[in-house]
Amino acid sequence: MPVQGAAPGVASRHQSRLLTLLRDEGPLSRVELGERLELPRARLATELGRLAEVRLVESGGPAASRGGRRSTLVELATDLRFLAVDVGATSIGVAVTDARCEVLAHQSQECDVRQGPTTVLDRVAALAEQVMAEVPGRLVAAGVGLPGPVSFREGMPVAPPIMPGWDRFPVRDRLAGRWGCPVAVDNDVNVMALGERHAGVARSLDDLVFVKVGTGIGCGILLGGRVYRGVAGTAGDIGHIRLDDYGPACACGEVGCLEAYFGGAALARDALTLARSGRSAHLAEVLARQGTLTARDVGVAAASGDFASINLVREGGRRLGHVVASLVSFINPGMVVIGGGVALLGHQLLAEVRSSVYRRSMPLATGNLPIVLSELGDLAGVVGASWLATEHAFAVHRG
Repeated sequence: MPVQGAAPGVASRHQSRLLTLLRDEGPLSRVELGERLELPRARLATELGRLAEVRLVESGGPAASRGGRRSTLVELATDLRFLAVDVGATSIGVAVTDARCEVLAHQSQECDVRQGPTTVLDRVAALAEQVMAEVPGRLVAAGVGLPGPVSFREGMPVAPPIMPGWDRFPVRDRLAGRWGCPVAVDNDVNVMALGERHAGVARSLDDLVFVKVGTGIGCGILLGGRVYRGVAGTAGDIGHIRLDDYGPACACGEVGCLEAYFGGAALARDALTLARSGRSAHLAEVLARQGTLTARDVGVAAASGDFASINLVREGGRRLGHVVASLVSFINPGMVVIGGGVALLGHQLLAEVRSSVYRRSMPLATGNLPIVLSELGDLAGVVGASWLATEHAFAVHRG
């Protein structure tokens, strides 16, 4: 079992800035830290001394010479550990990272979120114990992404459409009690957006839209480098934007939502129709062989040239592109990243989204707008969850 305990006390804004800088940049000399943070030598020494006392930083050896006496490198303590949890509709992933959010161990398994919070969180805890055993250290904090609307302040899901039994379940408090450390909980798409911004294709971009297309569809919005959650935490819930008053029924209880047309469940439903009607011989063969169809099967069929599957991808991508075009016109982001399981449909999906966005949005907004697939893939959620955990641990906490 890991060594557990509450997050060490970060007592000042300067200490918080020091920890964040070391996380983002890696080991730095005392001279560089003082220059970057504009701190006098005596004040820097005092703040670093306090951080060393609570074992958050340590000496990294001599820095490169800049003339005169060599400065000493300072780095985040190498035994700090952060748990990162990515709960999806059909799977869970748990990673342990160091203080720079580098994944040290990662495990995932299939898991139906509809089994309810007690069962799912028990499995999360079991996976966490396994990954922490691989790289022992001091567990400082944990971050969790959930596939539904989350009250960030309360650390719990609120009326999540695809998570029966989870409404207002105290996920943060339950896991914090279990692990003995602070836990931050957010919507999974916000977490994935953070991961992509800090370690993926959108590195260092301050204004970003991350669209997850999985069992459901959601959007993480980063403005000025920070997640925009809205007043109640539901910003970016684009999967339930209505496209048609007479469209198919959605899991949220309404009809005609984007998610009802192009989420993973919708693709599986439409693939089944194509197979049973004989319009796709390829999907019919897959159905006969395995007894069911998934969005991934549609992607494989489309990649092999199955015309009916290609049309499914194109039509879904066109609808998704219409919604993304509205986001681009409203937010004017620096990049749009497409991720999630359905993103495995790949460049056929990407081409349709790009076409819709570039055609429907103003040229000034799209002239230098990259629309790309996620670089981190399945790791986006855990990398972002780790970042969320470090943000909490390195913030100022006053007793």
